Amino acid sequence: MPPRTPPPARLFVAPWRWIAALMLGLWLTGCASLPSEVDRPVSTALADPTETRIGRAVQARAAQAETHNDSGFALVNSAELAFTSRMALINAAQKTLDIQYYAIHADETTLRMFDALRAAAARGVRIRILLDDFNTAGKNAQVLKLAFEKNIELRLFNPLPGGRGSLFFRILGSLKDMDRIQRRMHNKIFVADNAVAITGGRNLGETYFGQGESTNFIDADVLAAGRIVRELSRSFDLYWNNPLAYPVESLMTAAQLEAMKPPPAAAGALAAPAGQATPVNGETSAAAGGNATGGAPAKPAKSTVRKVTALDGTVSVAEPLPDSTNLALLEWIWAPSTLLVDKASKIAADADAVEASQDTTVDGLLQLMAEAKSDLLIVSPYFVPGPRMMDQLAAIRQKNVRIRVLTNSLASNDAPAAHVGYARYRKDLLGLGIELYEMRAEQEGTLSGFSSLGSTGSAGGSRASLHAKIVVLDDSLLVVGSMNLDLRSQLQNSEVALVIRSRKLSADTTRLIEPALAKGAYKVELENGQLVWRAPQGSQLKDSRTEPDASLGLKLMLTLIGPLAPDEML
Repeated sequence: MPPRTPPPARLFVAPWRWIAALMLGLWLTGCASLPSEVDRPVSTALADPTETRIGRAVQARAAQAETHNDSGFALVNSAELAFTSRMALINAAQKTLDIQYYAIHADETTLRMFDALRAAAARGVRIRILLDDFNTAGKNAQVLKLAFEKNIELRLFNPLPGGRGSLFFRILGSLKDMDRIQRRMHNKIFVADNAVAITGGRNLGETYFGQGESTNFIDADVLAAGRIVRELSRSFDLYWNNPLAYPVESLMTAAQLEAMKPPPAAAGALAAPAGQATPVNGETSAAAGGNATGGAPAKPAKSTVRKVTALDGTVSVAEPLPDSTNLALLEWIWAPSTLLVDKASKIAADADAVEASQDTTVDGLLQLMAEAKSDLLIVSPYFVPGPRMMDQLAAIRQKNVRIRVLTNSLASNDAPAAHVGYARYRKDLLGLGIELYEMRAEQEGTLSGFSSLGSTGSAGGSRASLHAKIVVLDDSLLVVGSMNLDLRSQLQNSEVALVIRSRKLSADTTRLIEPALAKGAYKVELENGQLVWRAPQGSQLKDSRTEPDASLGLKLMLTLIGPLAPDEML
């Protein structure tokens, strides 16, 4: 009988196997590279929006308003409107749809949108989708099947080499090119016929549209019409025709994507019975018979009845999201506006050019904030100011400008590492007289937007995570975009934002946010040099002297990582 292995040696078997697998993964992914010869046909936005129904409707609306301003806006203040307005644009488009996002999740909500896109493509609409490549691994890789549909082009921005089965190994395989892979396209733009657009903080996925079963993002968008849309389209074209934008077909085949499809039990909505299609406005999608990738049509969206609690505490019953809304019924505000976009060098293939560029979306926002005279309201889910921004905030406070900041708490933050960077500046921010509010993670009812924050009276609850990026300046200027007030957005990510000079829109946005400050967030204060979290009004919670609602593990991470991690990495 062979001798038994001593017990202590057995403890090292699993770690050594893990290290061997890791080294093998590094070797395999290290061999991967991006194609050098890539065909990128140049294309641009629709030249004349007035050729379309949407364009003519915008012209008529502007004439009816008798305005001298050439751009109109409507605030998207709920998750339901965020979804239905995008569906409305897809269904109304006649010529083009240009869609640019950091992340598109493969779930039931987006699959309804994909069916509508297929129907639009079938009636001759040219669809261009530009997607950052960081989140296209695993289940979300199935989104890339749209690239093989007729009249749909899909390009990946700044792709990572290697397979898509695991994001972990994709990152490992790109470690030798860390500077490049950290520069992500964070823009969010949705344009129909170069006439009406949606931009803001939302990516595409059920948690951004209030349909997540456990967690939902609180976010904000703006609908835009007229001249400013053509500026958004020019920005889209700059990225679409950039050397860092790779057509999906240059990176993989339809057969490779099909082979990656999860098994039915794991795929959920991605694996529906053959012949079962999702209705679009009551009619079967044109893609009901299958598509070029051989994938089965998607199953209908969830039919679960949801309880939604309003700000006043009343509870109502909500069916799943409708397919679209009548955008003409929205209140459109015509106002002067500008677009904040990153300088071209921010998205150059040369990393040195990026480092040399200081003309970014966040830089432009900071310049605007410096003009504040009385009040500055900041909403940023990831708020890591850094020394330079701290100096700017101090200069603003010296003018006796009131500054209020709403950000995530440690418990509500979907990226706890970002909270580490914020926490190291918290006492200094309070020392400047800046008012800090941190979103409460556990909210009552089903969250669908700012209007539902801080509500009470519902059985059960929903976890909230702040994702909106908003600045309101002197109750007269509103900024809504994709940028966070952190060094990652300033130095690495590309971003986009709308600057709208409108007292009406600014006041409407402030009215949405202020109840969240009072009832949906902890107010952080200094008491005898120590942090105190004041409980939200009417919550029946107690004040706390440690990070409220956070687990011991999260608090430990804050303690261990806090002194070590550099701001620009958080």
